[in-house]
Amino acid sequence: MRADRVLPEDIFACRRCGDCCRGYGGTYLTEADMAAISSYVGVDRAVFKGRYCVMSGGRPVIRQAENGYCVFWDGGLCAIHPVKPRMCRQWPFLESVLVDVSNWKAMASCCPGMRTDLPDEIILAGVRAYLERTAA
Repeated sequence: MRADRVLPEDIFACRRCGDCCRGYGGTYLTEADMAAISSYVGVDRAVFKGRYCVMSGGRPVIRQAENGYCVFWDGGLCAIHPVKPRMCRQWPFLESVLVDVSNWKAMASCCPGMRTDLPDEIILAGVRAYLERTAA
């Protein structure tokens, strides 16, 4: 596989296991995320923020349920899938991987859909291709 021809799907295939929805790491929400999700669940933004978010580093993140999963994980699919946050839509194609490819390997330790058997330049090319394709 050549780095100039790698596609995002060559390095990641979601298995819908929900592992990315579990554990504290914090799914940061943009203003657009909060507007879309609060509208989707039918509450105003203040209620949404109080009921479904906690603050981390001065930014809102989605709260976790007692089982350690995101409060919107329903055991089979994200309950807000049509409007899920930008960070969730991008997983695992995060800019932090371009900063340090070891972030890919760290994330892959909890995600069975991420390939780690490829050279770093292939991983980087796949992440770059995804981010370029979805930019705008």
